[in-house]
Amino acid sequence: MSTQQTASFSRAPIQFDRASGALEGANAWERLAALALSTGSKISSHFSHMGYIACANLLRKTLQERNIAVRLNDDAVFEFPYGDGYWSKLLNRSYHYEDELELLFQDSADVDYTLLDCGSNYGYWSVLVSSRPFGAHRAIAIEPSGQNYPKLVNNADINGNRFEAMKCAIGAGRGTARLSGTKHEAFSIAGAQDDGEEVPVIALDNLLDDGKVSPTGKYLIKLDVEGVEIEAMKGGVRLLQGDSVILCEEHGGDRAHTVSRYILEQTPMKLIVFDPHSNRLETVTDLSILDRIKVSTHVGYNVFGTASAFWLARIDALNAKSARRVQ
Repeated sequence: MSTQQTASFSRAPIQFDRASGALEGANAWERLAALALSTGSKISSHFSHMGYIACANLLRKTLQERNIAVRLNDDAVFEFPYGDGYWSKLLNRSYHYEDELELLFQDSADVDYTLLDCGSNYGYWSVLVSSRPFGAHRAIAIEPSGQNYPKLVNNADINGNRFEAMKCAIGAGRGTARLSGTKHEAFSIAGAQDDGEEVPVIALDNLLDDGKVSPTGKYLIKLDVEGVEIEAMKGGVRLLQGDSVILCEEHGGDRAHTVSRYILEQTPMKLIVFDPHSNRLETVTDLSILDRIKVSTHVGYNVFGTASAFWLARIDALNAKSARRVQ
């Protein structure tokens, strides 16, 4: 690495506060880029941010290598490379990342649960859920990528190492796999190429076997594993029998609703999805509701699965609160 490159990586990160909109430590070009990134998110939000990532990554090529530290709330800072196409939407203060998950996490602030953040990328949800406004919960962030993992560890470090990071993939059982992909937010061990990065794989139930979690605990399990959701559920039978909710992604382009179909037809779990029409987390018995909800083929839609009476009651209570707010 050249001296110039070393200097650019060692520069202090730009600071951005989502509450106030304050941007500090940026030069004139970086400020202009922030305006472009924020405006682009606002405009593209009208069509599910189509094209935003590609445009942001083009803009990033004009910027020096540098991080930006985004203050998510008064006890949470999330850092990523400035201009990153996936995460720069956070510069748009009206943007909410996976807002149906945020709704559940906010409502569960008073519950003694642990977040299992599988496929955690740079650790956004682990940073947020472990913060005081979200209940300061224990979180285990699991990320297999050698490219992403140092950024995850950095986010743990700048937030006081209050959540644990593990470098591995989640699958049906212990072993190794090849991780491949061209986008940091979409690395996968599903159909990976022979030249992909070799990574260790564990099952969700191995977290019980290894004493990482207790069978009597309560868990919210964010499963962002890019095509290996069903294998991951197969490897978590014991954990999912308890007080757990699995939060996983249905791809908008999958008109067969493969993940939801598996939850509904092959597991004892109830299938729940956020319906923007009713503004409720709806229990699904007929998959045709997803034909209406999944309007964009290029994005993911979160679905929930749980066999827990405790969490089903919490979701019912959350729906009741939402109904009162609308009145």
